[in-house]
Amino acid sequence: MNIYETRRLLDEYLLFHYGSAQEVLPWAEGPQSALGFAVRTVTELADFSRRPQSALDLGCAVGRSSFELAKQVPSVLGMDYSHSFVEAAAQLITADLPYERVDEGAATTALVARVPVDCPRDRVRFEQGDAMHLRADLGSYDLVHAANLLCRLTDPALLIARLPELVNQGGQLLLTTPCTWLEDFTPRGNWPTGSTLDWLKKELSANFDLAEQKDLPFLIREHARKYQWSVALGTRWVRR
Repeated sequence: MNIYETRRLLDEYLLFHYGSAQEVLPWAEGPQSALGFAVRTVTELADFSRRPQSALDLGCAVGRSSFELAKQVPSVLGMDYSHSFVEAAAQLITADLPYERVDEGAATTALVARVPVDCPRDRVRFEQGDAMHLRADLGSYDLVHAANLLCRLTDPALLIARLPELVNQGGQLLLTTPCTWLEDFTPRGNWPTGSTLDWLKKELSANFDLAEQKDLPFLIREHARKYQWSVALGTRWVRR
């Protein structure tokens, strides 16, 4: 079974996207600055002074970044390969979603995912899709957001090649990646040969200018005493 269709991973991502700081990390000694990643990939990278009117959120998972984009963008399409993630995100447009947080062993806590009231949910829609094989009539957008997606694709070059036609002239491309290249997801022959940043510069420079580069830490909770702390490379590119 695809790991991204399991209930356990769905619950883990609902906590990652919608859990409060206390629900995710009750330890005062923990890396508080790594919380709220799905929000920070938008708020710390996007330039909303450009007034984007449309946004595409690729690899949106359970949708928190899509809802955050909707605060500033009138029309947002969130897309993910996981059917269960997309179904959960779509449900959150109209209702809260109960889920369980793993605490220890078989011990769990019942929680509820809800979209913050200041996010205009009627501006967002979701659909299932493959970032490497996007439908031909997907169109173009003023802002394309893809958080921690590239190093989970079998052939990320397929998405890279499609990006110029997805972003309108003067539009923004927001990319984050922890640069965790694993053969479980991406055959070694499809990895960058050097640094991920150098690869992105090489592949995108014909159509995009690098406007910002930023390190974005994030924290994924497995259970009450085990976490994954990582630092994503965040970049904002402007379409020429």
